[in-house]
Amino acid sequence: MATKVSDLRAKTDDQLKDRLLELKKEQFNLRFQRASGQLENTARVRTVRREIAAIKTVLGQRTRVVAGAA
Repeated sequence: MATKVSDLRAKTDDQLKDRLLELKKEQFNLRFQRASGQLENTARVRTVRREIAAIKTVLGQRTRVVAGAA
């Protein structure tokens, strides 16, 4: 289930950081599954990676806005 960027922007920083931690753990597990030949849903690797990137992008944009306002 891919998350839309608009949904990510509606979440707080803490919610995004929690989701990022979940995705990092999932990514780690997917890497292990791939290495051991047990990975069934190979497309999930790509969607997890992209969702991580989207979350990092939103968090980075927020920090730049805050830094620019100061």
